[in-house]
Amino acid sequence: MAAFWRFFSTLSGRFLLLTVAFVMLAEVLIFVPSIARYRADFLLMRLKEAQIAALSQLAADNSVSPDLEAELLKNAEVYNVVLRRNDVRQLVLSSPIPSPIAATYDLREAGPVQLIRDAMAALWDPTDQVIRVIGNPVQSGGTLIEITMQSGPLKTGMVEYGLRILALSALISAVTAVLLFIAVRRLLVVPIRRVVRHMQAYAEAPEDVRRFITPEARVVELRVAEEALQSLQTQLTAALRQKERLAQLGSAVAKISHDLRNILTTAQLFADRIEGSADPTVARAAPKLVGSISRAANLCEATLAFGKAEEMPPRLTRLALRPLVEDLAEGEGLAAPGAVTLLIDVAPSLTLRADGEQLHRVLTNLVRNARQAIEATGLPGTIEISAGESDADWWIRVGDSGPGLPPKARDHLFAAFQGGARQGGTGLGLAISAELIRGHGGRLELLKSDEEGTEFLIRLPKAADPSADPTHAD
Repeated sequence: MAAFWRFFSTLSGRFLLLTVAFVMLAEVLIFVPSIARYRADFLLMRLKEAQIAALSQLAADNSVSPDLEAELLKNAEVYNVVLRRNDVRQLVLSSPIPSPIAATYDLREAGPVQLIRDAMAALWDPTDQVIRVIGNPVQSGGTLIEITMQSGPLKTGMVEYGLRILALSALISAVTAVLLFIAVRRLLVVPIRRVVRHMQAYAEAPEDVRRFITPEARVVELRVAEEALQSLQTQLTAALRQKERLAQLGSAVAKISHDLRNILTTAQLFADRIEGSADPTVARAAPKLVGSISRAANLCEATLAFGKAEEMPPRLTRLALRPLVEDLAEGEGLAAPGAVTLLIDVAPSLTLRADGEQLHRVLTNLVRNARQAIEATGLPGTIEISAGESDADWWIRVGDSGPGLPPKARDHLFAAFQGGARQGGTGLGLAISAELIRGHGGRLELLKSDEEGTEFLIRLPKAADPSADPTHAD
């Protein structure tokens, strides 16, 4: 019962009720004149049959036997027949009337309103009474014909006819309601549900570009709504990203100020020595001054770039991963043998759906971090990039044989300004990389980091539309 009421509280259920109600109203507007027309036709048929019986009597010069007269009246289902011919009113056929005449109906001048009113009165009258009916004879058989009859057969016929009309109306209402329900569900309800699913999916992960709605509706109003939602999602995601970055930027102001103060203080000391001393060590001090100032400039540049939050949503396309990794190796100078060796374990046939430029940036950042960690030990080492796929996603593993991350870096690995593992690093690289992968609907995680090396894992989902409802057949 709860499911029943819940259905009729939905848009589909309420539209079904309204459709049935309006169709039934239309059928009622048809039913009333139909009943009135049936009553008028019934009475006209009685007048016609009574006229035939009367003409039979007149044709026999009123010599019809009483038994035959009674049979004529019985077949016509009337008690008396009066004809007016040549301005003479004549009782042609007669029989005893069981009760006084209760009402007289003149069909000669009755309009639609009068016929409807008389039909409704006859339909709701519970008594079977004698009535008089007056009409025009057919085929110029006189100027007037008048009969008396029982109202019971008339009411019985009207009830049976009304029930047939109601049954037909119910069938028409049901068929019309079902057809309209299916049409409206297909044209309105299903697109609205699609918009709602996209809104719910987007609310769960605003950074996932796969959850952005793609306008598909053919109804103009729904198409405008989908385009507005898509624009809103794009703008809101950008605003959320900028807000998150600005919040992280604000929390890092104190640390940045401290680092800049220390760096610039060192630079100032060397500058003072250059300006106030002719010491021959000036030549050796100048490079240190330049290095200090460069580090300060790099830190400011990275901080300002992060605060702008200008990353575009990823453009997901099918691409082969191995050529991308090989291009990365060549660009980083790891294609040729050296102190750091890059091993590629990616099948040439492996293709995935991603933004090639953004994925290149993420892998480049992970490879650079691994190379710097290995080079810091002064020992040779290896970096390995492997990839594969499962039923649900594609995975890319980036591992190295470096010394591992310090515990402090692991605690805040993907937090801006907190996860840097190198001396003087800002920690922006991994934070931006994790953000780019989240934009794909995936995730970047640290599998391990110890004295044997560090290993990162990228997972990219195969589902193109996370808002789709697999149980929904529409």
